[in-house]
Amino acid sequence: QVQLVESGGGLVQAGGSLKLSCAASRNIFRFNTMGWYRQAPGKQRELVATITSYFSTNYADSVRGRFTISRDNAKNTMYLQMNSLKPEDTAVYYCNALEGWAEYWGQGTQVTVSQ
Repeated sequence: QVQLVESGGGLVQAGGSLKLSCAASRNIFRFNTMGWYRQAPGKQRELVATITSYFSTNYADSVRGRFTISRDNAKNTMYLQMNSLKPEDTAVYYCNALEGWAEYWGQGTQVTVSQ
């Protein structure tokens, strides 16, 4: 069983930045795709960004140009650099990884953006 642990969340003012990390309990090079999702209160979980094993990236329209996803296979860690944060970015952010038919989730980290 793979463990994914997110960190880096917190409270930040609008316009500020945060960098989230997702550390895996083993090598991540075998993960076909890794991604970040978020869920705001009363809303469904939504895709934020994904990155494949070939480092191809994809972003939700709402974050494109502000967020950057990356992965460091040597450190077994994925990142999400979030700049120009807006109050509507407030949510619990979850790390996700796909390996064949297996799917793994982290426990989430809270990001709160104040006005």
